[in-house]
Amino acid sequence: MLFQDLNIIEPILRALKTEGYTTPTPIQEQAIPILLQQKDLLGCAQTGTGKTAAFAIPILQLLYQDRLQHKEQKTIKALILTPTRELAIQIDESFAAYGKHTGLKHLVIFGGVNQNPQTDALRRGVDILVATPGRLLDLMNQRFVHLDHIKMLVLDEADRMLDMGFVHDVKKIIAKVPAKRQTLFFSATMPKEIQQLADTILNKPEKVEVTPVSSTADTIQQALYYVEKNDKRALLAHILKDKEIKTALVFTRTKHGADKVVKDLVRVGITAEAIHGNKSQNARQRALTNFKNRTTRVLIATDIAARGIDIDELTHVINYELPNIPETYVHRIGRTGRAGLNGIALSFCDQEEIEFLKDIHKLISKEIPVEEAHPYPMSPQSIVAKHAEGQKKGGGGGGGQRGRSFGRADRGRGGSSGNKPAGGSGMSGASRGGNRGGRRD
Repeated sequence: MLFQDLNIIEPILRALKTEGYTTPTPIQEQAIPILLQQKDLLGCAQTGTGKTAAFAIPILQLLYQDRLQHKEQKTIKALILTPTRELAIQIDESFAAYGKHTGLKHLVIFGGVNQNPQTDALRRGVDILVATPGRLLDLMNQRFVHLDHIKMLVLDEADRMLDMGFVHDVKKIIAKVPAKRQTLFFSATMPKEIQQLADTILNKPEKVEVTPVSSTADTIQQALYYVEKNDKRALLAHILKDKEIKTALVFTRTKHGADKVVKDLVRVGITAEAIHGNKSQNARQRALTNFKNRTTRVLIATDIAARGIDIDELTHVINYELPNIPETYVHRIGRTGRAGLNGIALSFCDQEEIEFLKDIHKLISKEIPVEEAHPYPMSPQSIVAKHAEGQKKGGGGGGGQRGRSFGRADRGRGGSSGNKPAGGSGMSGASRGGNRGGRRD
């Protein structure tokens, strides 16, 4: 199927062609026809599935067609709520790319920067507003934003909004939006609280679900490195000696940890920058731009700051620290191996993280291949001892939550050499970790 088979109007098709897009992803193929019929939608889709275009294209088309029938009004007609600045900026860039020939005006607002340019743009009139909840509520309270004419409401990354404590803000915003509207609700995971929220704001929604969070793409080669906590810094530097690694996105659980890894890499001559909630907006955007144009080779990120980052041809994801929530592993490594390209995901695991690893293995229903041939291996005795400790706590793993066997470093893997796992040049990892509090933008 091609985009032209989805009844998309010519101005948008022309823009998609300019961007080099001809074939929709599965979520786009399923969601766009539903949304063009002006139905509510519940979408369960993780990062990298193309969900931004899945809602941006029909929003642009419906508003464009509505403008042809009615006189232009300087009112906000579509509102997209999203948890982080980076994701808000990227969504706004998507509206700019797909809607360049529609004449529709769009704006992104978020905290941490001077509000004056945002309020000036609001005064001039905006059709589509992309916003983080904190700044939006602030501008609503100052009477710069009025939501009386909203026709389309999108909640993106709803599970992340729950993690970041935005749910109450979101409910306050929804209360100001007309009850008669089209609502689009997207979440990578669907915990009970998120399902309850969806039930309260959606009206007879169609459901679209693609790439369940428990699955990892076949195009991603995964590898696991058992390593003592104090040796992780040296192991990362060792792996990055491989000049074939052009770009690497490295995940830590905390902001402080991200800054520390940057210092360690810069000290050994590797260009690296960090992106997390304590950085200014300008610093975060500069780091991201430098990474995208390969001025910076390694980007160190926490999960909340990285959510929504879309980088073409990212070759490596490295989990410096494993996430304590297994679904996050899938989200992290899903940033590589996109659009049919191959990707490599590497994960470091110290003694304290073995329980996290077992939860990950249970979720993805397979064990991550172990890479033994590196200079800083954890002793097999340490691995077995930690596993036995978990069994004593009850059922093995996660303090008795989810028991499952895990890859052992004393398992023979003949033919492996260097820093590449047997059977290929790949490696893998992911994490969500301790940065769940995040920053309220």
